[in-house]
Amino acid sequence: MDVVVTGRHCELSERFRDHVADKLGRLEKHDHRIMRVQVEVEKERNPRQADRAVRIELTAYSKGPVIRAEAAAVDKMGALDLAVNKMAAQMRRANDRKVRAYRNRLSTGELPTVTEAEAAEDDAVPQRKVASMTVTGDGPPVVREKVHAARPMTLDQALYEMELVGHDFYLFVDQDTQRPAVVYRRRGYDYGVIALDLNGTG
Repeated sequence: MDVVVTGRHCELSERFRDHVADKLGRLEKHDHRIMRVQVEVEKERNPRQADRAVRIELTAYSKGPVIRAEAAAVDKMGALDLAVNKMAAQMRRANDRKVRAYRNRLSTGELPTVTEAEAAEDDAVPQRKVASMTVTGDGPPVVREKVHAARPMTLDQALYEMELVGHDFYLFVDQDTQRPAVVYRRRGYDYGVIALDLNGTG
């Protein structure tokens, strides 16, 4: 597994880079398909954000979906521990959900097709940062715009992806209707779905 560490507004020692590689190596027990992890360490220059002085964002690329986690703390080590723990928890939840879905199919006599298995294995979504601006003062700390490549997927796949990125919502293109849709987490373990009708016919 390759580990790429970059720093923004801060210097990173070789000792810290080695520590990051050692920490991230433990993630392979949750997902052995990980090929590369991008680690971005950013130092907050606003003194009023001292409790969140360092932010670390992890992006793991594998034969399956892209997995992201981020965390902030007073120092690099604390932020790294939080981010790695968060990513490990996301992997465990996604794997648990995958196992439950498979068991449900077995209990109903419905086995996954080759197409579904291939879709679960091949979903590396490239990302490109279009704009990034840091605002100081009373404005929002960070404004970011991201564009992701998308391919149609089922609702079940979208829920799986949402667990991996650790968000409470996930934007996707519905495979059956070809409409943009958002799946989101409700209270408890319920989910909701909002879809857009591009023809405006409702």
